[in-house]
Amino acid sequence: MVNVTKQQEPPQSVSECTPKNARMWIENLNVHFGSNHVLIDVTIPIKENSITAIIGPSGCGKSTFIRCLNRMNDIIPSARIAGSIYLDGRDIYDTTFEPYDLRKQVGMVFQKPNPFPKSIYENLAYGLRIHGIRHKTEIESRVVRAIKAAALWEEVHDRLHESAFSLSGGQQQRLCIARTLAIEPDVILFDEPCSALDPISTAKIEDLMIELKNKYTIAIVTHNLQQAVRISDYTGFLYLGKLVEYGDTKKLFTAPEEKLTETYITGRFG
Repeated sequence: MVNVTKQQEPPQSVSECTPKNARMWIENLNVHFGSNHVLIDVTIPIKENSITAIIGPSGCGKSTFIRCLNRMNDIIPSARIAGSIYLDGRDIYDTTFEPYDLRKQVGMVFQKPNPFPKSIYENLAYGLRIHGIRHKTEIESRVVRAIKAAALWEEVHDRLHESAFSLSGGQQQRLCIARTLAIEPDVILFDEPCSALDPISTAKIEDLMIELKNKYTIAIVTHNLQQAVRISDYTGFLYLGKLVEYGDTKKLFTAPEEKLTETYITGRFG
């Protein structure tokens, strides 16, 4: 694996970024589903120890984009993917990069909580066993560490052997985050993780993501512009499959360079 030098003052524009100063680097990404050209020449960095938000109206390609980052679109028969996506300088679409290994490094949290029909404890332990971890002490240590990291321990420490379905929606989503953390990935992808949650649960998830960026690299797809402003360091605006603008979140939302960006973030379409 190529080591990436962490930048003290990371560049703000796509043109100044390279595969060497981004944890993930997406270059000229094109995605077709049959005859539908969903993503068109998208080039964007995902920077280390930061949160990158992907915004845009429904149907603009946000979820397709984030699913490319751990090759989840590969399972769709009609999908054709061209371009390069680098993780620590290595192209994840290289034939020597197994999707199984990639997904241990790039975890994903989905739109709706999807706990396994197992106990709270087994939701984490089962995944660890699937990934080849067998030693009971290590499994227990990782389970506890991940639940604590997901800010869930105080609420479930005396309920670990109860069904995961006994948890509230927000707790289930944090359990799914803990399940991802237990595998100890490098990058975590969030696809609209708060869209099914109430405001209190949403606030807890947002606080958690801000805390997690100290250790992980995070990319989030969100339709909630206020959420992007609250939690992200960088934002990319997609429209009709094209990256219209990318940059520092505060700058993009206060002084966008593109008229189309201004039109979208001020609510005049979308």
